[in-house]
Amino acid sequence: MRHIRCVRCGKKLSLEVLRQDAEIREGFLFCEFCNLRFPIVGKIPILWDDFSSYLSNRPRLGGTLYTKTVSPKLKLYIKSSLGVIKKGHADASLVEKRWSSIYERNKKSAFYGVIKKSLGSASGTALEHGCSIGIITSHLAKSRRLVFGIDKSYYAIEVAKKSDSENLDYFVADSLSQPFGKAKFDSVIGLNLFEIIEPKLLLKSLARQVEKGGLLVLSDPYDFERGEKSVREPLHAESVRGELTRLGFSISKQTRKPQFLPWNLNLHQRATLQYKVDLVVGKKR
Repeated sequence: MRHIRCVRCGKKLSLEVLRQDAEIREGFLFCEFCNLRFPIVGKIPILWDDFSSYLSNRPRLGGTLYTKTVSPKLKLYIKSSLGVIKKGHADASLVEKRWSSIYERNKKSAFYGVIKKSLGSASGTALEHGCSIGIITSHLAKSRRLVFGIDKSYYAIEVAKKSDSENLDYFVADSLSQPFGKAKFDSVIGLNLFEIIEPKLLLKSLARQVEKGGLLVLSDPYDFERGEKSVREPLHAESVRGELTRLGFSISKQTRKPQFLPWNLNLHQRATLQYKVDLVVGKKR
């Protein structure tokens, strides 16, 4: 509660607890200024500007959340949110659930070992955008004072929340409408996000969150061939570095030149996805 803010206006949030044991299982965070409510379902706050909009792309998830909820007030809120969804939306629920399982099977990939080394072992605070199941976020929590992870996938955050680190927490949130107001962090990480979030907007948003002297760590395979789902203005190795320099970062000597880190994802018994990923480490001047 000390750190999160309304994703619309940036003001502090209030809390209504509906179910609680060692942790708040069900309830609401709400902004009195915007009159917005953010549900907490299964210990996970969903900090989305419009909950109905979030579920409109994930109606199956909405049904799952309704089923697992116990509190009548929260059940009614989820049911009402599902009730205004127009039919015909693509459902990302099963895809997000499947990818959570894929990342869980591949969490010992050598690629993550390279990323962990690039982060060092500094203390302080850290935030990971697109944290998925928390592979890197949980590593950061071993040395950082306070760590947060955000991701659009409820299923991924559900896996990540299995971590019992007291200095680590996760939220469902959008990186372009993030729930930390004007807070700055000693380290900000965004791995493999350029193909799903407009790169220039993402870099600008992440750059604002880095403390002076802090690290911004990015990686991406630049996999922009996604048809209608592709971003409008892609960036590649040189333009990413140029944009970061313009935003006030010096690129580390080790990552000034484009990197080609192997990242092999075992999708299932008969299929493997092979990427060559670029890594960029910038320090805020």
